[in-house]
Amino acid sequence: MADMNSWMAGPDNSALSVLVVLLVAMIVLYAARVPMHGLIRTAGNALAGPMRLGARWLAAVAEAMKQRNKAVLLAQGRRETSQRIEREFERIGILVTRDLQGYPTLQRKLLEEITRIEEDFQKCGEVPPPPPDWVEAVAAVAQIKTGGGEVVQKILTDVRDSIERIHDKAISEYRRAYQTRHGILEGFMPYWRSLDKTMKQVDTKMARLQESATAVDGQMEKYKKIVAKSDEAESTLTNSSFTQFTISIIVLWIALGGAFINFKLIALPMSEMVGAGDYLTASLRTSEVAALIIILLEASMGLFLLESLRITHLFPRIANLNDLTRRRMIWISLVMLVTLAGIESALALMRDMLIADKQALLQSLATAPAAASGDGWITRIPTAGQMILGFILPFALAFVAIPLESFIHSARTVCGVLAVDFVYALGFVLRVLSGLVRLASRVLLHFYDLVVVLPLMAAQLARSLRSRGPTVKARASDATDKSARTL
Repeated sequence: MADMNSWMAGPDNSALSVLVVLLVAMIVLYAARVPMHGLIRTAGNALAGPMRLGARWLAAVAEAMKQRNKAVLLAQGRRETSQRIEREFERIGILVTRDLQGYPTLQRKLLEEITRIEEDFQKCGEVPPPPPDWVEAVAAVAQIKTGGGEVVQKILTDVRDSIERIHDKAISEYRRAYQTRHGILEGFMPYWRSLDKTMKQVDTKMARLQESATAVDGQMEKYKKIVAKSDEAESTLTNSSFTQFTISIIVLWIALGGAFINFKLIALPMSEMVGAGDYLTASLRTSEVAALIIILLEASMGLFLLESLRITHLFPRIANLNDLTRRRMIWISLVMLVTLAGIESALALMRDMLIADKQALLQSLATAPAAASGDGWITRIPTAGQMILGFILPFALAFVAIPLESFIHSARTVCGVLAVDFVYALGFVLRVLSGLVRLASRVLLHFYDLVVVLPLMAAQLARSLRSRGPTVKARASDATDKSARTL
């Protein structure tokens, strides 16, 4: 107890003792004010300076990463756009070769037939030929006055009958010619319908060609923006990468679900083939590993098949093989995939047989005999479904290479963008912490001055009185000089 009260100034006056200790502490802290201010400022600068430098360095690193990501993204977009342009030109070439190869011959034939139809139509529209010259002579004879002579009357009657017969004959021949021309035009009607149909087909083909040309123009415009390294092209490619990344993840999850079903389909029969009691680890069976290896082999064969078909481009070495080697690789991959699918179908059948044997064993061990199940075709539907599913799932897993390629290419862009954002965010946090450290050092300085406020105020008062004394003396001497001058 005596040791605890040793700091007290008075034996029974704790308030006075605390006041004395505080005054002594203020004096000591005031004496150490200048070095403590320097220590606080130095510590603040020591903490805030590296943070600020780290923030600047992170900003430079983020900018460099952004430029690198932009270069990779534009290169990938340029490659994909050039491939699309090549496909569009190939499609246009096939369209021109297939649909428009015989267009000049067809056009010449159409023009010839149209010319013939026009000529026949013009012939059908001709006016009747003018009457011959002797008709005028007959008209002049008809104007002769008979004078009552029977001979003249007989001659005129014969002339009139001859003219009427000639006129009827000419009219009938002219009508027969018109009928012949109409028959010709009527015979051209089926060909005219065929001509109209052909022209519609040509119009449709030209419209498709125009659509392909428009698509090529759009891809070329996109390619120009990519080559120019515009912000619009970068934003479009980034959004496309995020979309492809999301879609590929969804498809890969669906493929993983199919692989899980496939694994469950062949895990039981594989346990009978390699041993159900054989374990690689405490919880991992050898049969499960064997089933997983079969599934991975099916996916690998599908990947090699799509690579050989140049549908995917994960392995450029396969795409650069010569055509003969590539065809051999296609057939080898396809045969192995079909073989694995057949093996899986057989394993699915074996699984159904194992389940049936297990059920029969359980029924035989049961106390009450179970009702016998029928052997109709309905009971064979699950077996057939398992075999079909076991044969189809390997081919479905073979196409997982397409979303896998899209995932790999888009993941580079997505991870790059997220990494740049993370570095920017980390730099922002360092800037904020640097500002907080600087503010904290200023707060500590003001708090320290607040602790030693009484000695600080006394020092300021002493400095003001010290500076005021010379001023009063100078004023008094000035007044004495002025009075002396006055006298």
